[in-house]
Formats: sequence, C-alpha cells, structure tokens
Amino acid sequence: MKTDAIFYEIFKEFPSIFFEVIGKPETNINIYEFTAPEIKQRSFRLDGVFSPQPEFNHEPLYFVEIQFYKDEEFYDRLFTSIFLYFSQYQPSNPDWYAIVIYNKRSNETAFPPRYRALLEPHLRRFYLDELGEVANNSLSVGIVRLVVEASNKAGELAKLLIEKAREELTDTLIQKKVLEFIETIVVYKFPNLSREEVEAMLNLDLIRDTKVYQEAFEEGELQAKLKMIPILLELGLSIQQIAEKLKLDVEIVREAASL
Repeated sequence: MKTDAIFYEIFKEFPSIFFEVIGKPETNINIYEFTAPEIKQRSFRLDGVFSPQPEFNHEPLYFVEIQFYKDEEFYDRLFTSIFLYFSQYQPSNPDWYAIVIYNKRSNETAFPPRYRALLEPHLRRFYLDELGEVANNSLSVGIVRLVVEASNKAGELAKLLIEKAREELTDTLIQKKVLEFIETIVVYKFPNLSREEVEAMLNLDLIRDTKVYQEAFEEGELQAKLKMIPILLELGLSIQQIAEKLKLDVEIVREAASL
C-alpha cells in the first residue's frame, strides 16, 4: 500500500485526525466530505479534498497533498491541480487552503517566488517528524506519526497507541476500527511479517479474545447485515429468505424492513 493511499484511508475514515494535525480540532467534521477528485486535463489527481456540504459553502475547502520525497515541480503541479479543480468543479466556497504534509522538512523543495502571493493566505505546511509532544499526547496525531516512524521504533509506538485507544475510546466499534487501522499501518511497515506475526507482536491476538472486542465485532457484523436487508428486499427476496440468507431472526429482519 502506498503512503498516500494510507493517508487517504486515514482521513476518509477518521477526518478528525486531519483537522487535529492542522491545528483545527474544533472543526465540525460532519459538514465535510473527503474525496480524491481527478482533474481532466493531463489526468491530474489531488491526493484529497475536504469539501463542505453545499449548505456550508461559507466554510473553506482544504486541498490535501502528502509529499514524502523531493520533487522540484511539486508546487507547480499542486497549484495547477487546484486551479484546474476550480475550473472544472466551480465550487462556491470563497476560502481555500492547500495543506501539504511532509514526512520531513528536508524533502521540501525551495518555494518558487512566482507563487509568493499564494504563500501566506493559502499554503500550510506540516512536517510529521517535527510533531514532537503533540504526537506523544494525541492518539490521532500519533497514528499519523506511526506511518513515518522508524522501523525500530514503530512496534513500541504502535503498542502505545493501542493502549491509548483502549483507554480513551469508549465506543467499542470505533475502538475496533482504530485498532485495525493501527495494525494495517504496521503490516505496511513490516512487509516481511505475516498478519498473524504482527498481531502477536502488538498483543492484538490477546485483545481479540476479550469480551469487549468480541461484542464490538458482533455488533459491527450485525450492522452490516442490517444494511443489506433493503437491498435484498428490492431484489425480490422475502423476509424469510433474507433471514435464512443472513442467518438472522425473522423478527429482526421484519423490524428492519419496516423502518
């Protein structure tokens, strides 16, 4: 999995992490949608865009770029993509920010003077290796830091984040999602280890035997099945057939079908 793909999944699944990284944790994440729009000309694609829902068009757009290597043409492509996005999608939002997340400052190229008019009002740059105490104290920022952590330190950081998640997250479904995400990042960082070996390294095999985790798994599985009921009804299946197919009680299916 490529690094930008990991960040896309992190920000898509947990948008609050993005806003905490950029220092705006108070942002109402419910009004934003995170996408990776493709720009028609030359097939440009932005890593991601946080765009407010239409009724909140007074809120700013956030263009997100993940940059983990030095590229002399990076800022040219970044601003070209943004202005092509404006031309293609015609957003009504008056404000926008270009958020660039670097793994380290040394991978940033010199900022081109021709774009200096855009520097102060629109560009915000963040360096993951400089997050310091913020990464140590925040579960959200710590997960982002884990992506770039050195291999010899990643295991310990992952264990710390897992313990933090179990202490701080009271919603068992969210806790389960976060634990799985941490595991996915570690699997990405240690490609030579099997998923079972990663589970053992992080003690996740023990966590998954706990009653809380099993209940979260069962609840998540039930929700997934309930979402399938309207689809199966549209396909012409009866209540009884759906109950048999999904291995659910008939009354549960009937109640879900009536909503």
